[in-house]
Amino acid sequence: MARILAILGAPQPFDPTHRHTTSWILPPLPLAICRIIFSIYIFTTIFFIFGYNGVQGRPERSKQSFSFFTNLGCWGLGFYFLFSSLHTFSYARKGQSWLQRWPVVLQVSHTVFYTTIVTFPVLVTAVFWAILYSGTWFLTEFQGWSNTSQHALNTFFAAFEIFFTRTSPPPLAHLPILVILLALYLALAYLTHATAGFYPYSFLDPNEGSGKLAGYILGILAAACVIFGVVWGIIWVRRWLTESKLGMHGKFAKHTIERDEEMMVMTSAGAK
Repeated sequence: MARILAILGAPQPFDPTHRHTTSWILPPLPLAICRIIFSIYIFTTIFFIFGYNGVQGRPERSKQSFSFFTNLGCWGLGFYFLFSSLHTFSYARKGQSWLQRWPVVLQVSHTVFYTTIVTFPVLVTAVFWAILYSGTWFLTEFQGWSNTSQHALNTFFAAFEIFFTRTSPPPLAHLPILVILLALYLALAYLTHATAGFYPYSFLDPNEGSGKLAGYILGILAAACVIFGVVWGIIWVRRWLTESKLGMHGKFAKHTIERDEEMMVMTSAGAK
């Protein structure tokens, strides 16, 4: 069991050096504040769009949004930053995060959650601007803002976690999980057509040609795998550069520093 947990990125004890709740450049409290601000912005965006749809007499668009990978990704980002901010606040206050005391299954889930939010937003951005975007800027300020928030800022939020935290590269065992999640979304898209009569994305329509459809599906799958690999490499380089080369091993909570100093004193005393 211990080996399986290690492969999944949740060895026990979980996160002993607090990588999920610390940054190499930001102290824990500012990191927690950044994360909660991102969460508030994301949820504000989602509910503002819901409200706008209601005012415009198109409430069905809000219901349909739960069939779009983009919107599901926004919900995921919002909840990730909400929970990660709470874990970071708790670490900043006590030197140990709630996440470290949670059941193992939730610790594994959090590591997978992290992998999805540094991978899928980049995929969403790439697919939208490369395939779905018509090339003409949006007609209204609302359309420009909402699409920028959902298809550009999402990658900014992911980049923050990639570049400014102390997380390790995602375990390779997470890649099959990402593929399974994409397959489950594909099933949801066709379930949506069967129950609601529309395809979330036009390129999923088999009437456009089965070969074209297969090409899109395999292309997006390949893109997801490439993005996973690139993100893995960037995080590895960030750790190597900040820790091995620059000696910036992280900004830790006061309680953690005091415990480490106490352990050093006890070790020295024992050696004597």
